[in-house]
Amino acid sequence: MRAETEYPTTIMLDCNGIAARSADLAELGHARMDMEPVVHVVDDDPNLLKSLRWLLESVGRKVETFESGRAFLADFDPAQPGCLLLDIRMPGMSGLELTQHLQSRNIALPIILFTGHGDVPMAVQAMKDGAFDFIEKPYNEQKLLDRINDAVEHDCRTRHELAQRDEAIARIAQLTPREREVMELIVEGLANKQMAVRLGISEKTVEVHRSRARRKLGAESVADLVKIALRSRAC
Repeated sequence: MRAETEYPTTIMLDCNGIAARSADLAELGHARMDMEPVVHVVDDDPNLLKSLRWLLESVGRKVETFESGRAFLADFDPAQPGCLLLDIRMPGMSGLELTQHLQSRNIALPIILFTGHGDVPMAVQAMKDGAFDFIEKPYNEQKLLDRINDAVEHDCRTRHELAQRDEAIARIAQLTPREREVMELIVEGLANKQMAVRLGISEKTVEVHRSRARRKLGAESVADLVKIALRSRAC
């Protein structure tokens, strides 16, 4: 019978926690952040899968386990936040091949690779290819839980920022070409008089376009307008 292990308190943020903690990111509205993050575990060792499920569920994590990369791909929903624990060496599709496959599909789910001592160079290469981290077997349970928490937080924050970027892009798309020109000059820090000279229009006309741009963007101040403009270029 497995002995019970006490784990230090670990701050576990779900995607709602990320959104709530980051008031600045929430200024533009909210993406759908109500999906509970899932830790996907892929390993061809059923005993390891069982052990990891027990460990992760003991700290309140939602877990999905798979005995092959193919089985994971058949079930995986890219809209689901979370992270992926992946054995680097498996029969069929290896962990490295699965990592590369996800990268080729522009799926940025954080991947933590399990490696043996001799697989470290391979894991380092996987990190260069976009993997989040790697942990050598036998792993320390608390260190693994900490890295999973880091990976989930990273994924939720990235998804939230991307949602905010998309919202900013959608708002800017409502601007007329002239309103967008005025917005860009505001971001450059130009005053109305300078903008009027640059655009060959009157200061009054600049103010009209400026006011309309702020209204369409939902910007209560020039600072808000600049944030929205810069956010649309993020990521």
